[in-house]
Amino acid sequence: MGFSRIVLPRERPSEAQLSRAMAGIGMRLAAEPDWSANIEDTLLFASEAGMEHDDLRVLSVLVTWFGVHAPWVNADRLVRITREHPSERVRAFWNAMGRWQGRDRRFARLEKVYEGPRLDLLRVGSDFQLRRRGEDERFAQSTLRVPAGVLRDRPADVLDPATLCRRHHAFRYRVMMGPTYRADMWAALEAEPDLSAAEMARRTYGSFATAWQVRRDYLLVHGGVAGAKTSPPDGTTSDVTAAT
Repeated sequence: MGFSRIVLPRERPSEAQLSRAMAGIGMRLAAEPDWSANIEDTLLFASEAGMEHDDLRVLSVLVTWFGVHAPWVNADRLVRITREHPSERVRAFWNAMGRWQGRDRRFARLEKVYEGPRLDLLRVGSDFQLRRRGEDERFAQSTLRVPAGVLRDRPADVLDPATLCRRHHAFRYRVMMGPTYRADMWAALEAEPDLSAAEMARRTYGSFATAWQVRRDYLLVHGGVAGAKTSPPDGTTSDVTAAT
């Protein structure tokens, strides 16, 4: 059976699972952290909780986290999964995040995931709050109207990058190798060296070809069995001989 790549999240987490995942990627919540949580899945579901279920506490820490850790987000996958989300409010939020982080051109495509009229973060009372407090500078001129002070911005609400590197394995590899599928695959192999290329690709949402290359390189670096046979994407067989 051929490998079929899936980019969208495989399942929706429960509220408790989402809290653990958010804590696991460095958001300071009162939950046991899941240090293996997928970063982009967690960002998407946190934005859904904030925008669709009006959880401003979650949205506050999410925006702060993105302001600190955006350089290590896999922008390609974030664009893909937000573009497919059915909620206009969720897509408008990520449009605004893309505009805010516009200095990083990787996020330019986020501004295409929603192209409708400006939406209000608050379902009621936005005009009053905007007249009273003005607009949150992070969302100024974006597709989302957010009154200042509604979403608190406290750096202490998130782990700093150095601390997160020590705790979240995939984040550490993204810092070392760049925010790519390859980095996540390498982290997955470090955790479970016997993972097949197909299973590694499935867990990290990457392609089989990239997973096969990562597994080949991992065997070379970590001293795979001399003369071990591996099967590249074209179905042929190649020898991977460890250096001795």
